[in-house]
Amino acid sequence: MKILLVEDDRTIASGIEYSLQQDHFETVLCYDAASATKIITEHFDDISLCLFDLSLPDGSGYDLCKMAKARRDVPVIFLTAIDDEGNVVMGLDMGADDYITKPFRIRELLSRIKSVLRRYPVQGQARQTIQIADILVNTLEGKVYKNGAEVQLTALEYRLLLIFANHIGQVLSRNQLLERIWDVAGDFVNDNTLTVYIKRLREKLEDNPQEPVIIKTVRGLGYKAGD
Repeated sequence: MKILLVEDDRTIASGIEYSLQQDHFETVLCYDAASATKIITEHFDDISLCLFDLSLPDGSGYDLCKMAKARRDVPVIFLTAIDDEGNVVMGLDMGADDYITKPFRIRELLSRIKSVLRRYPVQGQARQTIQIADILVNTLEGKVYKNGAEVQLTALEYRLLLIFANHIGQVLSRNQLLERIWDVAGDFVNDNTLTVYIKRLREKLEDNPQEPVIIKTVRGLGYKAGD
């Protein structure tokens, strides 16, 4: 697997690159936003994951994340020296899969990389079925089953569940969900409507909607499916 690493501190970048290669990852190393932009726009097809430093001399990791996610739903982890909830939420809103604060142990970074990669299907192999606890999503049929019995979902409920199913274990902010779903007329769903649809999904999928295990609330950040 090939990882795009964007880090302007050459000492840190060199250490991360060496450790990734020792762990049998290929790497593409960039020290600024300009060179990373060139990779994303011209040579992005075989990139399996992106590591973006937030503060770059000529731009921001946030902008690179937007650009990468617009091209393909590739995993993104932010590297930053800033550690506060506002930046975590902003990173999640941009579509980031994880967020690690410097200084960090390289083993922790490698563990997080592997954890994030497990949430994504192998490149070029779309998953036909996705399991979340006792819920089975059959993406070919567009159907959902709970303990073998089909669950009737509306088109928007199904789209919302599919977003969670494709990002099991990842915290998804409300803004991130709102950007990815729309109603049957093609209009964007508002914040109140999102709350209603998450409530409906829980009522249809959870054994106890008051204590959800399929779609969990992550206080202050958003929601996540499964572990």
